[in-house]
Amino acid sequence: MNYRILKQEGRAKRAELDTVHGAIQTPVFMNVGTAAAIKGAVSTEDLEGIKTQVELSNTYHLHVRPGDQIIKQLGGLHQFMSWQKPILTDSGGFQVFSLAGLRRIKEEGVYFHSHIDGRKIFMGPEESMQIQSNLASTIAMAFDECPSSTAERSYVEKSAARTARWLERCKKEMNRLNGLEETINKRQLLFGINQGAVYADIRIEHAKRITEQECDGYAIGGLAVGESHEQMYDMIEETVPYLPKDKPTYLMGVGTPANILEAVERGVDFFDCVYPTRNGRHGHLYTNQGKINLFNAKYELDQRPIEEGCQCPACRRYSRAYIRHLLKAKEMLGMRLCVLHNLYFYNTMMEEIRDALDKGEFAAYKKRKLAGMQNL
Repeated sequence: MNYRILKQEGRAKRAELDTVHGAIQTPVFMNVGTAAAIKGAVSTEDLEGIKTQVELSNTYHLHVRPGDQIIKQLGGLHQFMSWQKPILTDSGGFQVFSLAGLRRIKEEGVYFHSHIDGRKIFMGPEESMQIQSNLASTIAMAFDECPSSTAERSYVEKSAARTARWLERCKKEMNRLNGLEETINKRQLLFGINQGAVYADIRIEHAKRITEQECDGYAIGGLAVGESHEQMYDMIEETVPYLPKDKPTYLMGVGTPANILEAVERGVDFFDCVYPTRNGRHGHLYTNQGKINLFNAKYELDQRPIEEGCQCPACRRYSRAYIRHLLKAKEMLGMRLCVLHNLYFYNTMMEEIRDALDKGEFAAYKKRKLAGMQNL
């Protein structure tokens, strides 16, 4: 792996990560395709047209359906979804949090009941690495537990210690898998995950412990799960200095444009979030003047594009009035155009952030961007 910091402004990093599937320019927003597709009828060809650098897929969901062994037989996830740029797969660890009613956590791993058919599933560090190796993603995430941000301190301490032990097992298993002849991607990268809820001292100690294990990159997990934005920013501020500066830093599941700008300033350079796709499917659209809701009656006769000057597929051709009609009529095209716009907005914002860092103007850009987005 070759991660190069090209420019720096305070803690904010402008970098480049070389991978087996091409270089990633950071800061980067990864477009979330849970089941190897972006929700909202967005194709791989669409992703290529809206500046997507990295697609993110979900280990647990692809293991349940269609099955990681099937994807391996079909040549891996890149071949399966006809996407040749980088793919990051999460570890299944977040489902330990989100499927709380369907799982039991033990030292060996987690016992699930499938959310689809109720069948029993076991996933531990080794199983997560095996599934992600079968998927042949560019970057695999270590298996972790994501405790609630409101969990008691004693529980979070035990959980973080277990996540650190799991990382050791993940690394050992990935090294074994990358040495097998039948492994599709023998240069798969591994990112460790920092946990600790909203306890700064636990996060710092955990960051020190996982850094010793020499991963290819490090993520901050367990934020944006119920704590305030201020608490989240405090945890990033406290934790990032204890993660390796010469490795990528990934803030998982975050967030709004403002969240991203604040986190970039604090040294984060990888992001993912379902907000642009989920909000788009409900007619909530991001613009440089703020967020708009196309279901509002005031857009019924509005012949302007979603945002003047935007070059996304929706804005280049269609009016707010037409897209609003599609949404009201429950036509799939309406959702699709809104999702395309929001992803294009996010990807373009990341492009602007990189350009501002290249020029040494990130602080001014951030101030201007945040001020503009408050206008609606």
